[in-house]
Amino acid sequence: MKPITKLQEIVDHLREKKIKKRVAVAWAQDQNTIGALAQAVHEGFVEAIMIGDQSQIEQTSSQEQIDPTIFTIIHCPTDVEATKKAVEMVRNDQADILMKGLVGTDKFLKAVLDKEKGLLPEKAVMSYVAAIELPKYPKLLFVTDTAVIPYPDLNQKIAMLKYAVEMAKKFGIEIPKVALIGSSEKVAPNQQYTVDYAMMCKMVDRGQLPKCIIDGPLDVFLACDPESVTIKGVPTPINGEADVLLFPSLEACNSFYKGLMLFGGGELAGLIQGTIKPVVVMSRSESPKSKFYCVSLACLMA
Repeated sequence: MKPITKLQEIVDHLREKKIKKRVAVAWAQDQNTIGALAQAVHEGFVEAIMIGDQSQIEQTSSQEQIDPTIFTIIHCPTDVEATKKAVEMVRNDQADILMKGLVGTDKFLKAVLDKEKGLLPEKAVMSYVAAIELPKYPKLLFVTDTAVIPYPDLNQKIAMLKYAVEMAKKFGIEIPKVALIGSSEKVAPNQQYTVDYAMMCKMVDRGQLPKCIIDGPLDVFLACDPESVTIKGVPTPINGEADVLLFPSLEACNSFYKGLMLFGGGELAGLIQGTIKPVVVMSRSESPKSKFYCVSLACLMA
């Protein structure tokens, strides 16, 4: 498989392979979600199951000049009921992907994390991986964790690594280059994340983790800019060509990716990882284009 280097190429791949997945959307009456799902249905890789207030879904669709009959609409009078129904359908194999609509993230994740009826296996680590397209980077950049784990411990970092490598390989990258990001390239015993990084590098060397080219700690320049590698004179197998950036904290990763979106012209597709099936969680204010790419990513990973 030729590596996917642009988000639009996900869509091209899904159409070429004739992949079609069922997406259950919780509280589905907002215009951006409806717009994104309508586009995915039009492209032919999604069957959209819109769960929420039927009259509002139909009304919003009509306002957006979208025929509501392209969707399967299931009426639920409240956001909590709609979310529970969507999770239930995914859990019971009536849908392949769960997506958050207008419902608040707290209510949505409460249903996902329900120990008896949710989608996260016992002892599994839930994390978030984003694929970011940037005008000044020659390929997609996979970044983790942008949204879930505040300060990941070693076991959580290992899970984050596994999820990111798995996603990169779905994009046709056979041996991803993984940069473990820090403020410098030095291991410091008083900074636990750098010690964790050193352990992870050794675990990859010994075949205890998925096959990848890994190094860290590295700063972003050494991870993503070949010229900086030459200037700094730091030998690294990443060589400024990272596919994956793994960050030591949510604060660092979240600020990094939002900076790329705001100042770097970035476009993003992201996904919850660790659940039994893909879960799409985005801000209610995200554009239809961003939501469309997230749905496309979920279909690729399902």
